[in-house]
Amino acid sequence: MCEAIAHRGPDDSGEWIDPELGVALGFRRLAIIDVSPAGHQPMVSASGRYVVTFNGEIYNFEALRKELREAGLAPLFRGHSDTEVMLAAFEAWGVEASVRRFNGMFAIALWDRKLRRLYLMRDRMGVKPLYYGFAGQTFLYGSELKALRRHPDFDRTIDRGALGLYFRFLYVPAPYSIYEGIRKLMPGTILTFDPATREMETTTYWSVSDAAARGMEHRFQGSEEDASRAAEELLRDAVRIRMIADVPLGTFLSGGIDSSLITALMQAESSTPVRTFTIGFTETDYNEAPYAAAIARHLGTDHTELYMTPDDVVNVIPKLPAMYDEPFGDSSQIPTHLVAMLARRHVTVSLSGDGGDELFGGYTRYFIGQRLFRRLAALPVWTRPAIGRALASLSPRGWDRLLALGRPLLPSSLRQANPGQRIHKVARVIAANDQDAMYFELVSHWSNVVLRAGDAEAPVTSQAARPRITDPVERMMYFDQISYLPDDILTKVDRASMAVSLESREPLLDYRLVELAWTLPLSMKVQNGQGKRVLRRVLDRYVPKALIDRPKMGFGIPLESLLRGRLRDWAESLLDPCTMHAQGFLDTAMVQARWKDHLDGKDQWKFHLWGVLMFQQWLQSELTMDN
Repeated sequence: MCEAIAHRGPDDSGEWIDPELGVALGFRRLAIIDVSPAGHQPMVSASGRYVVTFNGEIYNFEALRKELREAGLAPLFRGHSDTEVMLAAFEAWGVEASVRRFNGMFAIALWDRKLRRLYLMRDRMGVKPLYYGFAGQTFLYGSELKALRRHPDFDRTIDRGALGLYFRFLYVPAPYSIYEGIRKLMPGTILTFDPATREMETTTYWSVSDAAARGMEHRFQGSEEDASRAAEELLRDAVRIRMIADVPLGTFLSGGIDSSLITALMQAESSTPVRTFTIGFTETDYNEAPYAAAIARHLGTDHTELYMTPDDVVNVIPKLPAMYDEPFGDSSQIPTHLVAMLARRHVTVSLSGDGGDELFGGYTRYFIGQRLFRRLAALPVWTRPAIGRALASLSPRGWDRLLALGRPLLPSSLRQANPGQRIHKVARVIAANDQDAMYFELVSHWSNVVLRAGDAEAPVTSQAARPRITDPVERMMYFDQISYLPDDILTKVDRASMAVSLESREPLLDYRLVELAWTLPLSMKVQNGQGKRVLRRVLDRYVPKALIDRPKMGFGIPLESLLRGRLRDWAESLLDPCTMHAQGFLDTAMVQARWKDHLDGKDQWKFHLWGVLMFQQWLQSELTMDN
């Protein structure tokens, strides 16, 4: 099992086994802090009570070590790793009280030799992955599914309910995995397992829901300038503690607001030029490299860029099933992996700007939603389905031809290529019966392509999990924070970076900043079609506006042209109708119709089709995989 995830920890390995109890903990180490043998895991606490394996970092470990020493609660530390501080905290304060004090990204497995209990813990925002479940009579846990699959009793039965959710979101949302009986531990959660009774109990020690409720009850009382100062103070500290490492570190720099802000704050904390890394594209519509280079020059970083070719894309694709272990349909997985490969040639740790869009309102859907909800509020509810049907009565291609006639008079959102797809999306949103249903339409892809999909319901779609938030845009941001962020964005970054033994750290997801963001009124985040207002104010102090003010591009690849060109043969081999029919998972006719439309240029189904292709490639790999 440890060998299966050697890429996550190429520097060292270890095991701790109690043959009498039948308990075994294994670990692969990527040495970041205290690279000496004193940081070896599994690590046993000073008293011998606890044994831990731990992936990630406790960023405030130095402050915790000082607190423990001043209270006379700390042993004589053998080294200076955060793992040793963690164990001392467990002995001094107990499990739940300790994890509440940890500021970090982590997946922790802690064996209590006294109580004979296993504790699994995951960080607040879900930066680090943690899977668990039974293989026959054996309880397993691991950072990636490939470790669990090594067990000879592992059951690879595909969970059709989870598969249905995958095709809706293009990722498998927690707590599901693609396999029946195997789960992802939810962020901010402690799972306690008793081997004697085989019972599991979960405790939520922190949640976005509670942070949102507290924030809205105690709104920030200052001005937008005051808010930006408070955010800057927290961010500088979040960056500072994430720069603690005994190995080289750098940052991903795309040239956007979030990565530029993190880079600027890193450079402000550093006495030497920070290493920055950017992926470029020859296609202008996808290329942010010139903007990143300009910001790097302004900040004085040591900048490295690499232009991606179609060959680079083709070479990465075969690696994706093994990299993600389950279907994963976010095509930005490819450039993310390529920039991680680039960074790993020079550093072992890289900071990123992930989280800014979800916390501070950077996604286009927030602006569209804000305008749409405001306009729909003036319409009787019973008229909305009729309006939606009317907009959908003309095909996307028909809308494209019609709008081309009046292109100069159109708003910018409809001057983009293929506006008919956007209109059809809006039509489905308008026809939805409430605000939350509108959001789910905005983020949904395939709705009924999986045969016998079952009734799986993700927390993000559960009525019981609906937040006590009245503003529709803030509700959208909440839903993104509890599902899209951990299950898509953070999954993508973790697997893409750890596949090359690179640790990625996300300062914007420091829980203190998350809690601050929920105190801010929406007007400090989204206003007049512009998001991240508070972060923009902070960035203005470090980078001229002229280098930043431009439309948001996103981090993608020219998928449409690739699927019609270089990747067409690969795609058609995976979409072979006879093979798909024999597999029995998807509505073959529906998929073939979308593929034909895409090839004919009638509609853009590139993201839908990429999701299918990623499932088909994963399934092909699954069917040929050896235990």
